[in-house]
Amino acid sequence: MKSSAPGKVILFGEHAVVYNRPALAVPVTQVHADVEVLDSPRKGVWINAPDINLHAELNSLPSDHPIASVILKVFQRFDISQPPALNVSITSTIPVASGLGSGAAVSIAIIRSLSSFLIHPLPDKEINSIAYEIEKLHHGTPSGIDNTVITYSRPVYFIKGEPIETFTVGKPFTIVIGDTGISAPTKESVGDVRRLWLHDQSNFENIFDEIAQIVLIARRSIESGKPEMLGELMDQNHAFLQSLTVSSPELDKLVEAARNAGALGAKLSGGGRGGNMIALTEQPTAESVANALMSAGAKRTIITEIN
Repeated sequence: MKSSAPGKVILFGEHAVVYNRPALAVPVTQVHADVEVLDSPRKGVWINAPDINLHAELNSLPSDHPIASVILKVFQRFDISQPPALNVSITSTIPVASGLGSGAAVSIAIIRSLSSFLIHPLPDKEINSIAYEIEKLHHGTPSGIDNTVITYSRPVYFIKGEPIETFTVGKPFTIVIGDTGISAPTKESVGDVRRLWLHDQSNFENIFDEIAQIVLIARRSIESGKPEMLGELMDQNHAFLQSLTVSSPELDKLVEAARNAGALGAKLSGGGRGGNMIALTEQPTAESVANALMSAGAKRTIITEIN
């Protein structure tokens, strides 16, 4: 039984989303996690994930290992105490710890393929709920946006604890994603922002309010088919993320390079301190912006159309 889940990118609202402000995220179908579950001739549940050099039997992994915990949660969901003999093969083209949702995509592809193999395919709402539990292992206090946008594979307007809103794109637009190549676990930057917030709540609440306004205007611009307005909003959002201390010299260099190469706007995306940045471009200039990012030190670029 095969299953696939896309990557994701946050357009606006990262970090503020942890403090109950809205965020916008979209799926990135150019990269994906793929899982295949098959009967095994050997006893036990064998996990084969060559990308992370993992070849192990389920019981040999600690129960809080992200991949083991997903599989165990699915068995638990179906009250399976003696699992059948299985091979779980996992591959992914999503860079790890770069803000593209690799952890959530792997979890969701596992849940889908394993529940289908067990002849009980789970509905999206339940897949999302299980994936969120696993996200807590990756991120400590996750917003839930990664698992939501990847489960539903649609643009999402998200406020923590409120019903999910998917929305339509009035006119397609092009985003260039630039990867710093620096691994950036979200847990650390989220924890650092929390410490800053605890020391100066009124200042940080004001920043989160400003970011929330940007998100609202961005959603209206996307829905009404005026994506060109997103460029300036990206620049504003990036400045606020810099004040939250979650940017880095490498991210700032790529953001600057994209703007100089003709991007309409650019910002970091995700947890920050590394990982990815995004740039809004017109379709004809996307390739030259991507080249400029590579020249400025990006390890890879992805050009994606949001539609």
